[in-house]
Amino acid sequence: MKTLFSLTIFVVLFAFDASSQTIIGANVAAGYIGKTVIITEKVYSGKLMRPSNTTVLNIGGYAPEQQLTVIISAANRSKFQGKPEEDFKGKDITVSGKVVRYKGKPAIIVSDPKQLKVILIDNTKGVPAKQF
Repeated sequence: MKTLFSLTIFVVLFAFDASSQTIIGANVAAGYIGKTVIITEKVYSGKLMRPSNTTVLNIGGYAPEQQLTVIISAANRSKFQGKPEEDFKGKDITVSGKVVRYKGKPAIIVSDPKQLKVILIDNTKGVPAKQF
């Protein structure tokens, strides 16, 4: 009975946490500075910045016209398998996190691989079909 109660509490808290994030398009991210959001969009390009070893992913367009920049610091890069700047390029992703300003544009700083998910878009409906 304790296990069932604990599981129920976990599910309720998880559902509340997930529902507290706003789902927006990358094109309106600038209006959400300081807020935690979920964005689904295509990664147009990525780059490993030297010498800082910071990874940047350009979302919703190529730099300098990107709608959002995803930033992975050198300290957090090792948490990702492979090379994020190459592995996510050209793919539709969902990114979650707090929107901040980076070089005058909206950005999300990613510290955990769970914040980035590759998805398949159902082109007949224009909505995410599956997350990986």
